[in-house]
Amino acid sequence: MFPEAVARYHDLLADQNLAAESISVLDEGLERAKLIFGGRRLSPYLRPHFVAESDFTRITDVCETVWSAIQKVKDAAILDNSIIDDLGLTPIERELATIDPGYAAVSPTARLDSFLTQSAYSFVELNGESPAGIAYADAAYDIFSSLPVMKAFTENFNVRALYGRRFMLEVLLSSYREFLGADPERPPHIAIVDLADVPTVKEFELFREYFEQAGYPSVICTPQQLEFDGRKLMFEGFEIDIVYKRLLVNEYLPIIEEYPALLNAYRAHAVCLVNSFRSKLIHKKALFAVLTDNKRAHLFSASELDSIHSHVPWTRIVRDEVTEYKGREVQLLDFVITNNERLVLKPNDDYGGHGITIGWNVDDEQWGKALDDALKNGDYLVQERVPTARETFPALTADGHMEFAEQLVDLDPLLFNGRVGSAFTRLSSTELANVTSGGGMVPTYIISKK
Repeated sequence: MFPEAVARYHDLLADQNLAAESISVLDEGLERAKLIFGGRRLSPYLRPHFVAESDFTRITDVCETVWSAIQKVKDAAILDNSIIDDLGLTPIERELATIDPGYAAVSPTARLDSFLTQSAYSFVELNGESPAGIAYADAAYDIFSSLPVMKAFTENFNVRALYGRRFMLEVLLSSYREFLGADPERPPHIAIVDLADVPTVKEFELFREYFEQAGYPSVICTPQQLEFDGRKLMFEGFEIDIVYKRLLVNEYLPIIEEYPALLNAYRAHAVCLVNSFRSKLIHKKALFAVLTDNKRAHLFSASELDSIHSHVPWTRIVRDEVTEYKGREVQLLDFVITNNERLVLKPNDDYGGHGITIGWNVDDEQWGKALDDALKNGDYLVQERVPTARETFPALTADGHMEFAEQLVDLDPLLFNGRVGSAFTRLSSTELANVTSGGGMVPTYIISKK
């Protein structure tokens, strides 16, 4: 947070001509770049998110420390079925996780969703399977850096963009080198694979353009379009070396028997899959239950435990058991039913805000029903409330006017092979900050005073 910078930016927008010109440049940039998510403007705001250099240094250290603990969960889970039980993997997910992807990283690309406030920095979940937004953020940097108001702002502040596609490409290439055990003899061919007509197709196009400009032939295709001859994975005659897998396991499983080419090529070690099916181990939201459970503390170093205790919210699988909360023993279901003002119920494996019940937004009857439903479902978590960040942003209305509105601010650092390389920010007027459920995104600039 950087109140002085926000105040300066908003003061500049008081100049109606500067604001109007900036809105015009923003709209033209969004239209030209086709920054659309499901038919909506992806960035319906006139200000990016500002994070101070000192704060981002701390954020980077925390993210990378917690990530080293997450990697240890993967390493332990491969050898300890009780951890896989706690993570909640289904039988088919367990089978997929046993296949060696050919490289050590559990998720070469990942996103940690978090809140930064004046007094705390807290994670809420991890996307370790197929994090979206990297290329969208790059395109948004290009647009926001060209805004007249942003140019005026940089007269007083140093600003640093966090372009991410270059890191994503290097992750694909380094994973492939490890997969081969040698440098490739030619530039590898990349396939970006997901279902047809997903709302993130534009991002795939941005990636394909970037990869090809860097000299790596690339295609966008669906799992239904792939063919495997026992030696090479193919798409319409295009030999594939690396699959940049944007396809979620949950969305592949219903069609996996009818369209097994991707799985068969992966199982045969004929293609490098990034992220691999093994990433499901840490994509489950129950990962935070493993991280915050004292019985797993022996897995982690002292510095990792310190970061976990300070930044990862207490999380438990919803079940009838005795557990620990802040050093005291509690009967979990009794604790949950009487503490809804500090707790959230969420499904272990879903996205877009689906199935979440925010305890402080419902009455006792609704909370009791949500807990009953969670128990019947058998794959739900309870998580402690974290301090959330809110800031005022100049939002654009449907008719193009600007109005200042308070927004929930979800800061999302992006990790590449365990290192923070980029970030973007999701904004929402509700308590669920995700683009799928109606929020928007803005680029994250790291700033300091000149």
